[in-house]
Amino acid sequence: MKRIGLFVPCYIDDFYPEAALSTLEILEAHGFDVAYPENQSCCGQPLFNNGLPEDARLLAERFVKLFGAFDYVVAPSSSCIATVKYRYREVLPQKEAEALGKRVYELFEFLHDVVGVERLRLPHPFPHRVGLHQSCHGLRELGLGCPSETFVKGCGDKVRRVLEKVEGIDVVMPSRDECCGFGGTFSVQEHALSARMGRDRIADHTANGVEVITGVDMSCLMHMQGLAKRDGIPLRFVHAAQILAGRAE
Repeated sequence: MKRIGLFVPCYIDDFYPEAALSTLEILEAHGFDVAYPENQSCCGQPLFNNGLPEDARLLAERFVKLFGAFDYVVAPSSSCIATVKYRYREVLPQKEAEALGKRVYELFEFLHDVVGVERLRLPHPFPHRVGLHQSCHGLRELGLGCPSETFVKGCGDKVRRVLEKVEGIDVVMPSRDECCGFGGTFSVQEHALSARMGRDRIADHTANGVEVITGVDMSCLMHMQGLAKRDGIPLRFVHAAQILAGRAE
């Protein structure tokens, strides 16, 4: 049996534990031996983004120590997985970083590429009209879908293909795959622009009559959720893993 190290990003651990529990349940339901290494911490993305790679290196080394023995490392976040897969190359020995990068997956990427869409066991129906927000890291670093600027057709949409296996779900894509405006510290340094971008994304989804907005990066959903709540827009925001695990109702 393949062993998976479950990596839970810090903002999910603190604010959205349902997404982490859903990820665990989905992986175990597909026959994997899943462990949660104690004392795991932030992947270091905020440090990389703020020009502190030497400080991030300590977290990268810690990550390798905790997760190095697993067959796979899976997390409910494309943003953090992209950091491990690509930014760790800046601070770790090349061979070590590349070997780790081949074993880390965002949850839906793992279900699509490793488990296989036709082998999925998703017993929980979700009869709702759902807007899918594709995050920038998922689209443009992990290749979970086709970024519009590449003009590539037919490269597949991994998150949508997995979600559409859920009984009763109606997945609706927005008209554009633009950033929600969160971007970590961008939302702090450029808060007015960040809020405008988030409201644009929400308006695009509500124009499609969706009841729920979902995605694989809870940070993006958290940003839009806050704006919707402030504006009195009755939308629900749930991590896509919660839909698969029956924890979204």
